[in-house]
Amino acid sequence: MIKFTKKNQETKNILPINFDLPPKLARFWDFWGPLFVTFSLYAGIKCFIAEARYIPSGSMLPTLQINDRLVVEKLSYLRRAPKHGDIVVFNSPYSFKKKLIAMRKAPLPSDFTCSVVNFPLLNFFSALVDPACHSYIKRVVAIGGDNVFINSEGRTFVNNELIEEPYVSNFCPASQDGLNICRSYELTVPLRHVFVLGDNRPNSLDSRSWGSLPENEILGRAAWRFWPLKRIGGL
Repeated sequence: MIKFTKKNQETKNILPINFDLPPKLARFWDFWGPLFVTFSLYAGIKCFIAEARYIPSGSMLPTLQINDRLVVEKLSYLRRAPKHGDIVVFNSPYSFKKKLIAMRKAPLPSDFTCSVVNFPLLNFFSALVDPACHSYIKRVVAIGGDNVFINSEGRTFVNNELIEEPYVSNFCPASQDGLNICRSYELTVPLRHVFVLGDNRPNSLDSRSWGSLPENEILGRAAWRFWPLKRIGGL
């Protein structure tokens, strides 16, 4: 137990007075303080631990349905590199592909700008969102050092072996004139890069269009679907 001497008692009585905020600042903090703390906690959790994402397109059908809600966790890749089969969320290729960047008329938006326009509620105003601020979600089919070949049906060969892909139900059909709507693609994936594809092979903008994905552009791993309830579960 602490005993207050006369000197301590004087100090005790002075502290609240010295730490009182001016009335205007106190009213300002009473209103904005909780919002600031809430935003800071949200931003910290989103950047370093996990965040919620929704699926706006059918590029990952049938695994992920349009309007599915997911938890994207960010801790796994602090301990390990992405591996085959991971479903990853990453920055738009407009933010790292030199050819796409050269086609832009405006400079790339800052990370802060993208974080603001992607904040819940604001991201519903699509006119505010630069394409470079968009995030993509695809599946890792090859990692650094792998030789990957995608044939005209969208089937995947890694190091000359056909990969079983039970999550793909829609490969690329041939058109009426006998030509396939998907093109074949082959490369050796550079180190610290991955090659990603959508599970819906005929309807996915992925590494077949812009090449391998740098690992440092990956935002996290899709780990859990929490909505709709009938399909809740791990991925």
